[in-house]
Amino acid sequence: MLKNYVLDIEGKTHKTIKKLASFTIIMKLEKEIKAYAIKNALEFGKAEPSKILPKLFRHGLEKSEIKNIMPEIIKTAKEINSLSKENLLDLFKEYEKFVKVREEKEKDLPELKLKDTKNVVTRLAPEPSKYLHLGHAMSFLLNYLYAKKYNGKCLLRFEDTNPEKVSQEYVNSTLDDIKNYLEIKIDGIRYISDDMEILYNYAEKLVKIEKAYMCFCDREKMQDLRHKGVECACRKNSIEKNLAEWRNFLKGKYMKGEAVLRIKGDMKSQNHVMRDSVILRAIAKKHYRHGNKYKVWPMYDFYNPIEDSLMGITLILRSNEFDLRVELQDYIKDILGLKKQTIVQYGRFNVIDFTTKGREIRDLIASKEFLGWDDPRLITLKALKRRGIVKETIYELTKQVGLSKNQVNLEFEMLAAINRKIIDATANRYSFVANPMEIKIKNAPKIKQISIPVHPEKKETRNLRISKMFISEEDFKKFKGKEIRLLHLYNIKLDKKENKAEFMSLENKDIQKINWVSEPVKCKILMPSGIYLGGLAEKTIERLKNNEIIQFERFGFAKLDKKRKNNYEFWFAHK
Repeated sequence: MLKNYVLDIEGKTHKTIKKLASFTIIMKLEKEIKAYAIKNALEFGKAEPSKILPKLFRHGLEKSEIKNIMPEIIKTAKEINSLSKENLLDLFKEYEKFVKVREEKEKDLPELKLKDTKNVVTRLAPEPSKYLHLGHAMSFLLNYLYAKKYNGKCLLRFEDTNPEKVSQEYVNSTLDDIKNYLEIKIDGIRYISDDMEILYNYAEKLVKIEKAYMCFCDREKMQDLRHKGVECACRKNSIEKNLAEWRNFLKGKYMKGEAVLRIKGDMKSQNHVMRDSVILRAIAKKHYRHGNKYKVWPMYDFYNPIEDSLMGITLILRSNEFDLRVELQDYIKDILGLKKQTIVQYGRFNVIDFTTKGREIRDLIASKEFLGWDDPRLITLKALKRRGIVKETIYELTKQVGLSKNQVNLEFEMLAAINRKIIDATANRYSFVANPMEIKIKNAPKIKQISIPVHPEKKETRNLRISKMFISEEDFKKFKGKEIRLLHLYNIKLDKKENKAEFMSLENKDIQKINWVSEPVKCKILMPSGIYLGGLAEKTIERLKNNEIIQFERFGFAKLDKKRKNNYEFWFAHK
């Protein structure tokens, strides 16, 4: 009886300790949870628990604590989503100080331990099967910047050996991103599909020296045997039989899944990549570059070491997700007598809150949920460029991240912080009001026009004519009955009920300032949520050029996307 009682007490004590631990974590991060929930709701229209959680790691949250804190995140997100935008804006002023923005000091890339720094050749090696995103750009820039650092060459290689995925559209898009956005000056372009005969010759050489064999096992059987470390019967076929079947393979005798060429590795290796990997397979689909000329296509681990050697590559910088493949590729280099390169691996770039999967993006575009590959909810280079993220920002972010060995979790806020510093010095200022309403100002001074600097650091001015006065409905509701200052103009006191106001003073008091426009033009801004925000902008934006990046005061940075006769379309960059 006593023993049972003790066990019961211990059980209750254990539960109490767990509850106490959860309570402690929640108390420690309560304000931060609320701050990020508000910020998330303001930026995306709705607070998402999955987007709030990653931000808390900046404040010391441990992975082991996720289970305890997740209910509080869900509860807070629900509460925040029930509030109006006006309430959220007011709340954020109180909680903004709990948001931690990740921003590092500018730095350069570290030196590499290279035997020869006089003949450095790197390569960019995209598969043209989708549009490039931020992770691609940073990987490219590491290879490009190190080539420049050592006065070497940087080559571009299109890994276009899967006719089911690759296309000219993606080749064109990649070239445009590299040349016209990132402004990478490449020293040569190569297409692996142009080297098919060379690759076939190397494959046949492997067959002749008994290092490769034709396999006719179905995929499930092959995977099962590889998992068990057991050789299949095909491995024992003679050189003559393998050569004959290899040549039948090239002629298109076998369809997809009926036969493959496998390299003889080590079926007992702890590295499963070494267990007789497939190096060529049949794909009877028209290729964007070579039509139906080829029926057999090489795999990554086969063409990669060969192409690196053919191109004279000396230095490869790539993410450590390829770590297991290094052994197989070195094995192929040894068999074929190919040169080896210096390989520097770094942690994978993971972009938080954005999908980078080609299939998912294609589905979202096909369903019309996304506008295209440049939708503002994407982190593709097309989307970043259209939003107003300048190339210098991506260069700087790449230098900041460098060659970290651990996975790097990238957030848009990191880009925004760097971009803001770069464009703030040049982006001219203008005024915009969302959801505008006209206000009648009693006893307003008879000011017909004012002249305002386009930028605090520039002498150039913009002249604004004063007639009908428009402010945002949001500002009116927030400050009704209070004295506020029309930015750059004068002070007024808003009526408590009607869209009226009374002139108070020309003196620039330390009071709330709001935007206004007079003699406006229609304007709409595409927000990160993918929804347009309509409003009015000052008439002087008529002199802007397409793709010009500006700052709408008290609103954020934006890029002029299109000039239309009765409406100006901008894309929101960031605060």
